[in-house]
Amino acid sequence: MRAPRSRTGEALTARPLGVVTRGTTNPNRLRRVDNWIAATCGDALRAAADPLVVDLGYGATPVTAVELRARLAAAVRADVRVVGLEIDPVRVAAAQPAADPPGLTFARGGFELAGLRPALVRAFNVLRQYDEAEVADAWRTVTGRLAPGGLLVEGTCDELGRLGAWVLLDASGPRTLTLAAKLTTLASPAQLAERLPKALIHRNVPGEPIHDLIESLEAAWQSTAGYAPFGPRDRWTRTVAAVKAAGWPILDRPTRWRRGEVTLPWPTIAPT
Repeated sequence: MRAPRSRTGEALTARPLGVVTRGTTNPNRLRRVDNWIAATCGDALRAAADPLVVDLGYGATPVTAVELRARLAAAVRADVRVVGLEIDPVRVAAAQPAADPPGLTFARGGFELAGLRPALVRAFNVLRQYDEAEVADAWRTVTGRLAPGGLLVEGTCDELGRLGAWVLLDASGPRTLTLAAKLTTLASPAQLAERLPKALIHRNVPGEPIHDLIESLEAAWQSTAGYAPFGPRDRWTRTVAAVKAAGWPILDRPTRWRRGEVTLPWPTIAPT
């Protein structure tokens, strides 16, 4: 169904699409994914005619939207604009003192993106609170409203941002999965299973590719235990190298591994 339009041709939405989530957030909770966005999606933002970024579902406080704007402005381009969208009007009102127009503003909106056409959307810890069956529609709704060449980064993390996982999507669908951890606190790669995106978290069972990946990371981690005295960064790098040698198509380079990350193409771990 086509959305109604204003006299200027912009899409109008009677109400935001989605439901109010718990809104839990903390300073620096999304630092890991923000730095990944700057490194991985930076070229797309630099090339964008309008460097508009949406922080979808920023939560009970605006801190992560404030941090996102600061990080992208410093690392990618100074004129980046971040719009924080929330369904709850109380949260939108509470965020206004943190606004710094035109670089950072807050508005009411959901998966329809309030009629905006951003170059990039970050949606973190939002779909985790939905049913798995709702994920694909949410992805399509958001990616269908991106600017040409736009990207969506959707995922989850723990309360302190030490464990996280996210999917990179464009208009064609999901492209990659990234797992990330603070290596100094990582006891085992199996911990990452707790923070898989909603599309995968219920698929961590035998017979599913994501389960095989977690098992491979865990086995490689155990096999590299002898390198633990050299530090968790060295051990993780060797772990990812072993998983790659075993045949998994790791996309990123050791410079990203050393940050506690590993990225794979989506078809490799897509649910069966």
